[in-house]
Amino acid sequence: MASHAANLWVLLGLGLAGIFLMTKRLKKTIKADFGAFIQKLELLPPPQPAPPKAPHPLTGLNFAVSDVFDIEGYVTGFGHPDWFRTHEPSTRTSPVVLALVEGGATCIGKTVVDELAYSIHGENKHYSTPTNPAAPARIPGGSSSGAAVAVAADFVDFSLGIDTLGGIRVPAAFCGVIGFRPSYGVISNTGIIPVSSSLDTVGLFAKDPSTLRRVGLVLLQLPFSVQRNPKQILLADDCFELLKIPKDRISQVVTNSTEKHFGRQVLKHENLEKYFSSKVPSLKEFYSQKINGDSKISSLTLLANVAQILQRYEFKCTHGEWIHSEKPVLDSAISAQINETLDMTDKEIEICKLVRTEMRLAVNNLLKDDGILVIPTTAYPPPKLGSKEIFSDDYQNRSFSLLSIASISGCCQVTLPLGYHDKCPVSVSFIARHGGDRFLLDTVQTVYSSLQEHADTVAKSKLSPNAVKQEHSAEAVKEKGNQAYKDKQWQKAIGFYTEAIKLSDNNATYYSNRAAAYLELGSFLQAETDCTKAISLDKKNVKAYLRRGTAREMLGYYKEAIEDFSYALVLEPTNKRAALSADRLRKVFQ
Repeated sequence: MASHAANLWVLLGLGLAGIFLMTKRLKKTIKADFGAFIQKLELLPPPQPAPPKAPHPLTGLNFAVSDVFDIEGYVTGFGHPDWFRTHEPSTRTSPVVLALVEGGATCIGKTVVDELAYSIHGENKHYSTPTNPAAPARIPGGSSSGAAVAVAADFVDFSLGIDTLGGIRVPAAFCGVIGFRPSYGVISNTGIIPVSSSLDTVGLFAKDPSTLRRVGLVLLQLPFSVQRNPKQILLADDCFELLKIPKDRISQVVTNSTEKHFGRQVLKHENLEKYFSSKVPSLKEFYSQKINGDSKISSLTLLANVAQILQRYEFKCTHGEWIHSEKPVLDSAISAQINETLDMTDKEIEICKLVRTEMRLAVNNLLKDDGILVIPTTAYPPPKLGSKEIFSDDYQNRSFSLLSIASISGCCQVTLPLGYHDKCPVSVSFIARHGGDRFLLDTVQTVYSSLQEHADTVAKSKLSPNAVKQEHSAEAVKEKGNQAYKDKQWQKAIGFYTEAIKLSDNNATYYSNRAAAYLELGSFLQAETDCTKAISLDKKNVKAYLRRGTAREMLGYYKEAIEDFSYALVLEPTNKRAALSADRLRKVFQ
């Protein structure tokens, strides 16, 4: 009996020892600062101005900067000890950092970046990989890994990084924070080590949209302007097909939030592959020789290749001599890319730059001043630490197909967290035209809370796979109806819209579209009924009010028609059709 008790104590002791060792090992793995910082420092803001002058706009906020920003008296390390060893302390502080400090914020340190800020993974063998607070067993994303982790772990209110081909957007997505890549060229790159001069953009991470907007307006130095709501929110359907998680987990959240704030009529669908194929002809001009006549390669894949080649070419032009002379020890994957011989002629590089020009024009024409493009930020959830998945062709192609859209066009993009799927952070990205930074920040401020609410609802939803399939089928049938309508096949369009309604009877757009076809056939009672149903489902459906107003006018219900046109004008004050129709009826019948 005594022997049995002694054995139990031995086993218990071994168990406790195991727990102690496991805890000790975990503490070694996860540092107190999550490995985010490479150097602590303190840059204090100037004293507050005396009343009645307003206080500094960033008073009370603290921030960190990626180790690519110069700070006077400190060596800018660029993610590599050999760079740190071979360079002198900076003699000036980056103007961007100075602007934030002078704006009232306190800088508390420099954060880890990938080796030479080159990759999008966030792993750095020299300084260790920062721990992803949202998913500790998974990579944090790069290149500005430490800056994202510092915000995600709540050490700072915001942080600065650099985005070349996703250096802000990927870690924001993987760590579950907000990431903002401003329009190319709107923030000075002075005092920052370049990676790729034609792609680099100063970006920032924030834990909430108010901080993002507050800091963004200081960085962008934008004058006050009246806030505008988007008139179209474009879901890039083919981009959502790249996702390795269920696409409804993201698209449904955006759809629900858009309906709540702006009405379903604002929501549109776009196929970027087809759009870029027709609007960016130099993509295929450049690759016609490289792909051996294979015309099946997508324009998004071509765009990803152009972006990676530009990055590699410009990086080698800037840092090739230092790498050749110092021969730094680099991660094998980065070394292979940097040292790979680029078989590129000057003409081919020029065509790459032409792609950039055409892309900016194409995206600006697509979005105009009041459009938002919605895409997934990344195709994959954050891969596990040490995973070889990040080097696969599929991971690379899907990732850079999405990331290169804003990088090449120079447009602004915000990455927004949408909770979790299978314990991994989920995100979505909003893109606005080049120069539409304030419009984008205002839109994010408007919809952020709603996105979080709907993300939580969708994550907990028990919507059956069959119901999801029905919604997809209904949307496909509606598109057929739209095409029939464009072809002036009114009866055929009605048939398709009716089929869509049978599959999903709570969609206001289907009823409103069918009403439009009924109007073309002179079936005014049916049109009025459909519009009334559409309005009951979506009280902000401007088109339904306009179409019901038209139907009621034709039926002789002039007072009701005026009310419909007037209400459409309340929802959309610049709608000329509503204004003209209401004025015309008032003059004639009042």
